[in-house]
Formats: sequence, structure tokens, C-alpha cells
Amino acid sequence: MIPAVRSELRKFFTTRLWWGMAIAVFASAAAFSVLFGFVVNNPEAAGGPGGGQVIGDDTQVANTVYTAGISVGYLLLMTIGILAIGGEFRHKTISATLLATPSRVRAMLAKVIALVLIGVLYGLISLAGSISVGAVVLRVIDRPAFPSSELLRTLALSLLVLSVWALIGLGIGILIPNQVAALFIGIALAWIVEPLIGVLLGIWEFSREYIAPYLPTSATNATLNSISQSASEVRLEWWGGALVLAAYAVVLAGFGIWRTVRQDIS
Repeated sequence: MIPAVRSELRKFFTTRLWWGMAIAVFASAAAFSVLFGFVVNNPEAAGGPGGGQVIGDDTQVANTVYTAGISVGYLLLMTIGILAIGGEFRHKTISATLLATPSRVRAMLAKVIALVLIGVLYGLISLAGSISVGAVVLRVIDRPAFPSSELLRTLALSLLVLSVWALIGLGIGILIPNQVAALFIGIALAWIVEPLIGVLLGIWEFSREYIAPYLPTSATNATLNSISQSASEVRLEWWGGALVLAAYAVVLAGFGIWRTVRQDIS
């Protein structure tokens, strides 16, 4: 297993993609920390359904500032997950990969482990950008930089969130073998379609309470315990959000691995 994981990591880190993504993750984390710090300090500028009133205590404010870049980071990690398998299909290297590791289950599990490690790495890069800038922003707006020990839990969970989204991308990449289509559909669903569905589900009380909290983005926000712009928003506990995200990853990546194990590869 270790040689297979090492091979998957080498495939990623021997390309220019990894440091390009690293720069994007670091820069987005730093930039969004500044942006959300401004929104927290000037809630009337936030607008939105809450009428410009940001709801949250010091811990939630710090959580939001430090994890603001996750909204871009998880899309980038989902993209990496899609490329991890989509590139194999596009460049016809999937056959060589499966021949080098005859056990298909082992080959796919190696990809899963590699993506988890990559997710943790990019999570650390994201935290480096957000904390280095966010701590200064919080001091400037007269908020405590580290208000409670709960913040450490959120920072650790942000690593989990990025790893899980990488696995979600892997599942999408397997289910949609065309790399371009997988990227387009995955990003469109995560960044456009799902938020619109969340807005629509918020219209009715039943869907707002029993369906909307289980959407991937809502589960991500619940896991990170970021601030809410709406008093009527229903959220899961942090552990509930983490379990929902893990379930998405298990279902998508698990079904994708099962399909790869059973299908013919040319």
C-alpha cells in the first residue's frame, strides 16, 4: 500500500499544479480573512436575508475569519480530487496505474489516502494564510484573536473538511469520466446550483429544518461553526455537519471505487 500511496503523491507533486493550487489556497484564505473581518465589523455592509445583522459571538467571529477562505479552498480540493482520476482517464494512464497495482481496490484506496494527505497539507496552507492575516484583522476590529479553545477544534476540522471535499471530487471524477464535464458539473453544483437550492428550501419551514441543513455547503458551515446572517437558519451541530460531509465522501468515493473495480478499463 505504501508504494502505491507514494506513487499517487509523486504524480501530484511532480506537476506544477500543486504549487499553483498552494498559492491560490494561501491567497484566498488571506484575502477572505480581510473581507470577512470587514463584514463582521460593518454588518450593514453584509446585506442578505438577515437585514445586515451578523449573528455570532466572539468564537464564531474568529471561526469565520480564520475559515473564510475554505469556501474557495474546498472547491480547489474538489478540483484536485476530480483531476486525480479524471486525468487518468483523459490521458489513458488508468490502465498503467491498475497494471502497476494489480489489486484495483488497493490502487483506489491509495488515491483516497493520498488525497486525504493532500487535503491536510492544503488545510495547513489555508490556515497559515488566514491566521497570519486574520489575527491582525481581529485585533484591528477590537475582537479577540483566540477567544476560546473551541477555535482549535474548528481549525482542526477545517483540515477534515478539505480532505473530505477532495474525496467528493474523486467520486465525481469517477462517476463522470470526462474530465472537463466532471469539472464543470462539480463546480457548478457546488458553487451555483446548491446555493440556489438552499435558498429555495429556505422558503418552506419543513425543508428549511429537515433538508437544507444536510446540503454539503450547509454541513460545511455547521462543521466550522461560522457566523450566521439569518436568525431563522437551522444548523446541525459541528459533529453532525462533519458526519454528513463524511457520508457524502463515503457514498460518492465508495460508489466510484466499486464502479472502477467492476468496470472494464481500456
